[in-house]
Formats: sequence, C-alpha cells, structure tokens
Amino acid sequence: MSNENPDLSLVIPLYNEEESLRELKQWIDTVLTGRTYEVIFVDDGSRDDSWGVIQELAEGDPDHTVGLRMARNYGKSAGLHVGFQAAKGKVVITMDADLQDSPEEIIELERKIIEDGFDVVSGWKKKRHDPLSKTIPTRLYNAATRMVSGIKLNDFNCGLKAYRLEVVKAIEVQGEMHRYIPILAKDAGFDRIGEQVVEHQARKYGSTKFGLERFMNGFLDLLTIGFMSRFGRKPMHFFGALGALMMIISALGFGWIALGKTLSILDGNPSRNITEISAFYVSLTGMIMGLQFFLAGFLAEMTSRNDASRSDYKISTKINRPL
Repeated sequence: MSNENPDLSLVIPLYNEEESLRELKQWIDTVLTGRTYEVIFVDDGSRDDSWGVIQELAEGDPDHTVGLRMARNYGKSAGLHVGFQAAKGKVVITMDADLQDSPEEIIELERKIIEDGFDVVSGWKKKRHDPLSKTIPTRLYNAATRMVSGIKLNDFNCGLKAYRLEVVKAIEVQGEMHRYIPILAKDAGFDRIGEQVVEHQARKYGSTKFGLERFMNGFLDLLTIGFMSRFGRKPMHFFGALGALMMIISALGFGWIALGKTLSILDGNPSRNITEISAFYVSLTGMIMGLQFFLAGFLAEMTSRNDASRSDYKISTKINRPL
C-alpha cells in the first residue's frame, strides 16, 4: 500500500468465517474499483482457517489488504478497537464478515459522512432475515438504548456503520461496547449521528454467534455506559444525592416516630417501645444505606479527581496565532 492515506478504511472483525472471506473481499473490490481503500481483517482468535485465508488475500492484493490476528478470542469490541487503531482512511466503515452486510451500501454511507456532514452513520436493517429468538431481544435492546442514550437510532446493533477517522481515534471500545459506539461518539463530542436503511442479507455460511448471554451482557453494559456518560466525571452527584435523599427520608421517619410518642405521652396514653415499631427499623436501615451511598460517592469522587485522564478534554478545532 502506498504511503498516501486511503479514502476509505474497512474494518472487518471476524471469528470462524473462512468460508465467506474470499467472496466478501471480491465483492468489496468490485464495489470500490478505482478507489483508494484498505480492508482491515481482524481475526479474533478463529479456530478454523480464517487466518490462512486472510494471509492468502493479503499476498494476492497487498495494496488493499491488512491482516491483524488476535492472540485469542477477545470479542468483537476488541477486534474493532485494534482495527480502529490501524485505520488510516478519511472515512472508516465497519461491517461483519458473514456476508449479511452488503458492500454495496459503502458508497452511500461514505457520502453521508463527506457530503452531509455526519460524524457517525449507523446502518438500519429495517427488514431482517433472522429468527425471532434474535429479532425480539434486538428490538427490546434498541428500545432500551434509545431511552437511556437519547439517540434516536432504530438499530444500534447493526455492524454496518461509517465514521469520520477522528471519531474512531477518539473513542475506546472495550467489553461489549461495540453496540454502543454511537453513544461513545456522542459522549466524546461527535453528536452529528445519522442513520441509513441498509439491506440485510440472509446468512450464507456458518451459523449465528448470537446467544441470550450476549443480550444480558449488552443490557448490563448499557447500564454501565449510561451511568458513565452522565456521572463518570462527577460520581458524587449520583451517589451523594441518592444517599442524602435516603438520609432525609429516614430522618423524617425518625421524626414521625418521635412525634407520635410525644403526643401519646402528652395525652396520657400508653406508648410502645421504639424497638417494637417496625418503622424504626425501616428508618434505621435507610439511614445506614444513605450514609453508605454518600461515602461511596465521596470515595468515587476522590478517585476520579486523582485520575490523570479526568482533565483529558478533546479539542475539535484549534486556531493558532500567526508567528
């Protein structure tokens, strides 16, 4: 490949997809004839001959093919992360290696980035060729993600997406966070996020890697990223507020119990011992939990303030004074 940076970088993470790789590469080459581009295959510890096929493709077309092999299976997020690190194109396209994402969509995705000014364009597989065991959890997941993130996308989980190069260099994808890259991009200041209806191809080779455990992991990661995007730099605002609220409610509970006993004594009526009142234990538990939340927020705030990356704010544009 020449030293000049390509117009397009295609990042394709894969796991056990040896049957589809040659056909996918040929399809990409046909669509991008005459363009400057690189195809970055990231083999995520495949157990079949996927890496052998990637080596073959790289030897046959070294100007357009980059191969990266993970030491073991780390997951799709790790594959995308190392692919993003290696990408050099002005526009970065991600897609799956199973031929369910059509390379024909690349041109329109790129146009939306270059001409329409989007930072991120997410594919929307409006008509899917997946079983109900996958489509139903996906719809629930998308609805929950829209509610938490405030980003109005119909298909967060679509692997076919386009980004400005600056976006993929500014975010860190880990765990199962590949589903939430638009949220990571928005949190990094890239909030021009669009959507493009794309064709969903029926799976031609192999079987789906989707499982219910991925849905559960995705939900937990959604809670994590939702919390971090709002309170990552100010944890005391969450834990401290929650703790203070619980302590105030508990204090009101103690006050209510004390007022009740005082009125009973003034009226000359017998009153129960405080330890016999169930509300006393509820208020006591609330006070203890509120104090714990408050202390957790205080400790998290101290840890956050000592983090060197806390003040690592990203600058999108800079104008230098003339020399």
